[in-house]
Amino acid sequence: MKDFAELYLRLDATTSSNAKLQALRDYFAQAPAADAAWAVYFLAGGRPRQLVPTRLLRELATAMAGLPDWLFEESYQSVGDLAETISLLLPQHDHDSDEGLAQWVEQHLLPLRGQPAEVVGERLPQLWLRLDRPSLMLCLKLITGSFRVGVSKLLVTRALAQLCDLDPKRVAQRLVGYTDLSHRPTPDSYLKLIAPESDDEHAQRGGQPYPFFLAHALQAPVEDFATLIGPVEDWQVEWKWDGIRAQVVKREGQLWIWSRGEELVTERFPELHSLAETLPDGVVLDGEILVWKPGTTQDAPAVQPFALLQQRLGRKILGKKLLADAPVVLQAYDLLEYQGEDWRSRPQHERRSGLERLLNEHPLAPVLLSPLLQADDWAGLAEQREQSRSLGVEGLMLKRRDALYGVGRTKDLGVWWKWKIDPFSVDAVLIYAQRGHGRRASLYSDYTFAVWDAPAGAPQRTLVPFAKAYSGLSDEEMRKVDAIIRKTTVETFGPVRSVKPTLVFELGFEGIALSKRHKSGIAVRFPRMLRWRLDKPVEEADDLATLQSLLGPT
Repeated sequence: MKDFAELYLRLDATTSSNAKLQALRDYFAQAPAADAAWAVYFLAGGRPRQLVPTRLLRELATAMAGLPDWLFEESYQSVGDLAETISLLLPQHDHDSDEGLAQWVEQHLLPLRGQPAEVVGERLPQLWLRLDRPSLMLCLKLITGSFRVGVSKLLVTRALAQLCDLDPKRVAQRLVGYTDLSHRPTPDSYLKLIAPESDDEHAQRGGQPYPFFLAHALQAPVEDFATLIGPVEDWQVEWKWDGIRAQVVKREGQLWIWSRGEELVTERFPELHSLAETLPDGVVLDGEILVWKPGTTQDAPAVQPFALLQQRLGRKILGKKLLADAPVVLQAYDLLEYQGEDWRSRPQHERRSGLERLLNEHPLAPVLLSPLLQADDWAGLAEQREQSRSLGVEGLMLKRRDALYGVGRTKDLGVWWKWKIDPFSVDAVLIYAQRGHGRRASLYSDYTFAVWDAPAGAPQRTLVPFAKAYSGLSDEEMRKVDAIIRKTTVETFGPVRSVKPTLVFELGFEGIALSKRHKSGIAVRFPRMLRWRLDKPVEEADDLATLQSLLGPT
């Protein structure tokens, strides 16, 4: 554990990618395979399910530190991170444990999950007493699932590739699925990551998918497209679907469905299980899982809002009614493997032709072929893009016809662009604020926004909260807003301050839907602050009718 804690401190102490890369190489060069396996898991984004309830951690830490609850809460609000707060408040001890990361995780931490509070209360303080402060903070971050250290999965991939003289793309491919909740890191799984390449490696893949190829955002006037990216004839153009990116893998008579987050989600989508019988072996499809309801007229949209798909994701049990109300399909747009052969090194147009042949020869009821859009020039595509909202899509995807299928967001093998429509936006009033976390722990940077419940001129109006946002402002703007919040605080509720309504912001968001869980009756997706409306008085902020008008036909 101590070695991994020292790695954490080295990574956290620098913003240099080269320095982080060297720290990773140094650690993996000397770590036992069992420890390295868990280190890769955590550094690449793996998060075990919650081991101990946060409330219980706070109670144990408060008791061990001999502090009143209010002082612990004030300390937490000042530090902004629960693990760091507890490690600073508990008495400092020497590190008397020589057990490695794997032993700590497997023998001490994972067994805590599901234990009664009295058992955790007996075991956990004894474990804390064996760790110095850096190791204690790391231990708490692993328990709470808050382990983050500014290292990307790509950087971990590069470190392992350099350490073992492997192609980074090969390591990236082996890493796919490594952080899935069903996977438990072992010395063997780590050794497979860094093993020399073999001729039969592809045949041993089982249900493993490929690393996803990601798109870059395209933000430029359409008049500049020809200069920036060339003629429209060089591109394959499709709708940008708003669903769950997924790979469907069929090998050896079995079916696996993987999300872009490298989570195995086969059981979440029973409508696609028939592909185990109808899809030929040795096929991997890339596409988007969508809730799909053909309209009553030819022009009616079939794809349903993401919010309907999200209802399925939040349920442990998928009842018959939910499956009937939100049936899904796979909108397929790429063929990554055919007859057991990796097709990613073939150009985009060839993969598309292969996909069309496959779906023509094997009609697959829950799979649709993502349509291609045609136009004489970029202006013609821009006109079609204007239909996006009415069709329930996010804009257009532009894929170079000669592009190979890369790993992650790269341009070395070709490029995909996402040409999204402008976000929805409204002018909203800041009414609540809370301190941030990490480097923003001392600032009020997490905000709740509201709109009026009635239009201007109404005899009585009330501000109704509808969204929370914390991104979009510069550091300088954040400091100015923080100062205003402190001066205009009306009341405090624990860590939350209600403020006098004086600040108006333009809020942008990607989607909007009706919601019974929100007081406003509205839920918005991915809200963020687009700008601070210093030019607009509170009275002129938008109202609920404005939000409702963005819902479109229902």
